[in-house]
Amino acid sequence: MPALAQQTQRSRQVLEKEKKQNLEKMNQIQTVLKKTASEKQVGLGQLKALNQQIQAQSQQIGLLNKDLQLTEAEISELRQASQTLTRDLNKLRAEYGSMIYAADKRRQQVNPLGFLFAADNFNQLVARYRYLRQYSDARQSQVRQMSSVQVMLRNKEQVTQRKRQEQRGTLVVKVKETEKLETLKDEKNLVVKELSQKETELRTELAESRRAIGRLESMITRIIAREARERAAREARERAERIERERVARAEAARRAAERKRAEEAVAAAKEAGEKPAPADVATAERPVEKDPEPAEPAARKPDERRNNNLNTEEAALASSFTASRARLPWPVGKGFISDRFGRKPHPVLKGIFVENQGIDIQTNAGESVRTVYDGIVQDVANMPGMNNVVAIQHGDYFTIYAKLRTVSVRAGQRVKARESIGTVATDKNGVSEIQFQIWKEFTKLNPESWLTPR
Repeated sequence: MPALAQQTQRSRQVLEKEKKQNLEKMNQIQTVLKKTASEKQVGLGQLKALNQQIQAQSQQIGLLNKDLQLTEAEISELRQASQTLTRDLNKLRAEYGSMIYAADKRRQQVNPLGFLFAADNFNQLVARYRYLRQYSDARQSQVRQMSSVQVMLRNKEQVTQRKRQEQRGTLVVKVKETEKLETLKDEKNLVVKELSQKETELRTELAESRRAIGRLESMITRIIAREARERAAREARERAERIERERVARAEAARRAAERKRAEEAVAAAKEAGEKPAPADVATAERPVEKDPEPAEPAARKPDERRNNNLNTEEAALASSFTASRARLPWPVGKGFISDRFGRKPHPVLKGIFVENQGIDIQTNAGESVRTVYDGIVQDVANMPGMNNVVAIQHGDYFTIYAKLRTVSVRAGQRVKARESIGTVATDKNGVSEIQFQIWKEFTKLNPESWLTPR
């Protein structure tokens, strides 16, 4: 297969994969919205969902444009291949015509049987027969080649026609998707207009949201600080115990050395006096000398451990394993879509106001089960205004936070496995079922979207 054709085939495979993923995303959004449409009232949750619908719809149109461009490139390649085959077929026909003309001319001049029997001897007869046979085979091979090229040419033409039909079908789909996009934009404008008339209510909600975010951040930093203190205290205890063991060992070694010295002196004095030394003194004096214990060196830190984080072996292994799972963590809910992304951004309605998301918001179905994304230990379960129930889970020096839960089925200190249910999502007054999901590494907030398996 030519290099250009291979590249086009790879581009087609990548494009089809992207289209499939985006369609799944669009279906996720539509499924969630259909299930809660009867309950939803105009609010920021609905606006965020519309924004995600518009984004997915725009992406789908962009992928359809790529599809049209790629199909045009495939048709161009097929056209070039057909032109090459046509040239080859014309060349084969010309060669075959020349061959037939030459054979007919020879046949008029020399009869094939006469050509054979005019041989001077048997060997020459065989050689002339082989020549005629090879010439006949060459003509038959020429015919087969022309037939093969004609079949290939027909196949290329059929594929070209099919690609043109696919291209026309894609154009029809693009028009429909563009109409859907315009409808979504009109719907969004109506929602924004309605929300703009509720500026006082929105500002009140924003103030409450910021207080809830502050309470949640305080809770997380308190948990992380507490764990850091406990790890440091554990390290200090272990170091003190190690130092005490070394002190006791040195004291014991000094006591034994003193006993040995006293015994050696007693044995020497008995020998000078011509007396027999006491057996106990002899045994003590002949006891092998013990070396003083050397201070134990602290265990070497692994390359991926943070400075002085005091992780034990189990915690360090868990943190390293969590790090290796970047972009492969399961989603905390089975169905849903990211309705608000990580980071600082303008408020969708209020002019000149910026909001910051310390994690991501995921809209899902009402009552959807919330699952942990990795093995860990539940560090805290709390209930706070604006965030409903909150669960914090530790994974070495990483922490995952699950907020806006209606029910919780785990307790502090409990060990959990990846994909284990920890509760159910809450639904707010506007009918939006949404969880807040965060990932921290010690005191650093991370973008959860880059850690989850792409959808």
